[in-house]
Amino acid sequence: MPSLRRRAKPLLAVGAVLGPAVLATPTVLGVLAVLSWAEAVIATAVLLLGGLVCALGAGLWLLRRSVSALATSVNGHTRRVTEVLGQDRLEITGSLDGVGERITRLQDHALPRVSREIQRTVTAQGRHDYEQQVAWAELREYLDVAPFMPPLRGWAASPDVLRLLVKLIDRHRPELVVECGSGASSVWIGYALRRAGSGRLVAIEHEARYAELSRDLIAAHGLDDVVEVRHAPLTEVKPDLVGDEREGPVESAPLWYDLSRLGDLKRIGLLFVDGPPQATGAQARYPAVPALLSHCTDDAVIVLDDADRPDERALGDRWVAEHRLHRTEEPAEKGAHVFTRQTA
Repeated sequence: MPSLRRRAKPLLAVGAVLGPAVLATPTVLGVLAVLSWAEAVIATAVLLLGGLVCALGAGLWLLRRSVSALATSVNGHTRRVTEVLGQDRLEITGSLDGVGERITRLQDHALPRVSREIQRTVTAQGRHDYEQQVAWAELREYLDVAPFMPPLRGWAASPDVLRLLVKLIDRHRPELVVECGSGASSVWIGYALRRAGSGRLVAIEHEARYAELSRDLIAAHGLDDVVEVRHAPLTEVKPDLVGDEREGPVESAPLWYDLSRLGDLKRIGLLFVDGPPQATGAQARYPAVPALLSHCTDDAVIVLDDADRPDERALGDRWVAEHRLHRTEEPAEKGAHVFTRQTA
């Protein structure tokens, strides 16, 4: 109430000056015998009462003015708050309209498209899973393997690729099968060679620890007389094994298996290229053909796994162009390309 006190100050000042003078008037008149003392007392009481009534009236008037000013101020603040809230409501409504439009677009376009993509992915994965189950069952029945076989797929070759290899072994009866990489697939190929009644497998492994694990796995299935796991660390290959220059700069020479460990491999009838891993370098599997093709028989078959990957497809293109090979693409979960020498 600062405004009320500010407005009351002048009135209080006037009252402080005039009030005593007015109240003293009956007393002076009584001294001068103009009024009797009883009349002077009554006059003084009337003046006091009148002063109180005037002070009360002035206070009520000031209070009314302050209340009116307060109401005006409240109305102004209320109007401003209402305007701000209305502006916020309009902004919120506009934002909600935008959200509603985006939700509508999602419902009409994005969600059906994502749903179709998920359905296609699930359908394709289901088809792959079914095909791999069929290939697994066919392999087990045809090869009459042990009850507990090492799992396939993932890092290992898929059952459909192993089925392809078994068919090629039955058809060509190779004296020597060479596998770039080792593991579960080495066991299955060993069973296929044993069923064929001839031939042996040399699986090349670049990691000593993994080579030892593969040997233990081979021994557990009693395939030591058919399968050899040979440790050949990755080393930088000679320029003549890199072939034609690749597109773009080559930062370092590609790594491949140590050739000094492979010199005795002769008359290779089936070459299964499933290593080295892609992480060891760009087109890491390319040197397999320039390094071993001269060790292969004229009717040798080369199978490249993971051929759906861009790197493997690119190096397969180079094999065809640089070494006069014929390529056949076989249906497989991760892609399988079969290469043979072109006939004149």
